[in-house]
Amino acid sequence: MSLVKVGKVLGLYYSTNEGRVNIDELALDEKGVLEDKYYNKDIDRSVLITSKKSYELASENDIEISYGVLGENILIDYNPYHLKPGTRVAIGDLLLEMSQNCTLCKSFAKVDERLPELLKNDRGIFAKVISSGTICKGDNIYLLN
Repeated sequence: MSLVKVGKVLGLYYSTNEGRVNIDELALDEKGVLEDKYYNKDIDRSVLITSKKSYELASENDIEISYGVLGENILIDYNPYHLKPGTRVAIGDLLLEMSQNCTLCKSFAKVDERLPELLKNDRGIFAKVISSGTICKGDNIYLLN
């Protein structure tokens, strides 16, 4: 098994009942993102990874949104949307397995009515945690071959 560096972590977030939290370090275990309101809800959808490409696509269409608005836990500078379920990535001391592409919630129409259609295949990809760990902004992302 080899590791191929593909990018870096740009941002880390979790959700609470009061809103989104932007942090520098994120702890995860096999049930998901610790402190996240969706922790231990659906293991296959426990971590949402979004590429900055999604935000660039919105910006190219004159929709300005801040990082974190798409509900991601991990914002990266690599576009993972082509990765097949079962593909594994290592970030920090964490191992994740891609589980399914994320479809865009219709609630994003409240941000801009064009957003659901524009990002329907480009919002993010869900992953499940294979081995617990912590990741930090700036950590490298590696694909496992």
